[in-house]
Amino acid sequence: MRVTQPSALRVSVVMAVRDGERWLLEAARSVLAQSESALELIVIDDGSTDRTPALLDVLAARDCRVRVARQPPIGLAEALNRGLAEARAPFVARLDADDLAHETRLERQAAVLEARPQIGVLGSWALEIDGAGRQVGVREPPADHAALQRLLAKGNPFVHSSVMARTELLRRLGGYRGAFEGAEDYDLWLRASEIAELANLPEPLVSYRRHAASVSCRGGLRQAFSVRLAQRAAAARRLRQDDPGDRLDGPPDWRRTFAEEVFYADDVALYRWLDTAGGAAGREGPAHGAALIERAGELTHAERQLAARALLARMRSRDRSESGSARELLLRLCRERPSTVLRAAWSLRA
Repeated sequence: MRVTQPSALRVSVVMAVRDGERWLLEAARSVLAQSESALELIVIDDGSTDRTPALLDVLAARDCRVRVARQPPIGLAEALNRGLAEARAPFVARLDADDLAHETRLERQAAVLEARPQIGVLGSWALEIDGAGRQVGVREPPADHAALQRLLAKGNPFVHSSVMARTELLRRLGGYRGAFEGAEDYDLWLRASEIAELANLPEPLVSYRRHAASVSCRGGLRQAFSVRLAQRAAAARRLRQDDPGDRLDGPPDWRRTFAEEVFYADDVALYRWLDTAGGAAGREGPAHGAALIERAGELTHAERQLAARALLARMRSRDRSESGSARELLLRLCRERPSTVLRAAWSLRA
């Protein structure tokens, strides 16, 4: 195979993986089979203990476009920033180790970024597939910057594995921030939107795999909390204040005693109560739950799901007053948001 010189590279694909042996080869091969040949695949092994290291050695030996870096298991943000630092191409693309890039993805996105220099971050639509590779849905986020800006204020309008961005832009922003665990990408897109345009190509260029072990299916409470943190940090920046996210040295723990002046103080009581969705004892009682249900319209979709799960968990309490209050609140939420309660009950069916 002809070796592509760094100066001729067009796209660096960054893939972070930890114990991803099941789909790693399939994901990597979808990159190496791209119609765009001027690429490199940078894989950061974040402390894998399965066959991932051996599989990566084989990949790197067979294709000189594969570059492997290894680190202790210190987290996704650190792994992605390592890949961003290693990237040698003007564009950097993301792909998770369980997803698939469609054959023309990199070529299509690189062409758009070259033709439209005002765009800093470019995603695409995505097919949703299950563990067996069967299509189970499709994600079609807005394509234009104005619509994405409106949606970005409420949540993440990008499929992370579909994103290609300008390498220097992400470096200038400081890359991913580990304090926003579960929403590192959302925080980055919010910051990118303040200095560059965003866009999505209205065609499915990746297949996004949904399965029980995926990051999006784990740590829902942490992810929802990080979304709130990212939104509060963005609000501070809009007011020309210092970014409070820069003062965080790690993901905040709402369970611990905290200083009243921290910028996320208003969210602590909410998340202590929502914590019961994951089986935690919780520090806030039914009265606080009632106040939350009354504010259901202000909660994000994820938070309403967590509230329903917390109420379902509290209904199992041996304290009759506790379980009775939870039942009453759940019925109220069901009247206001019936689909939320049904989805929460389905997620707890096991």
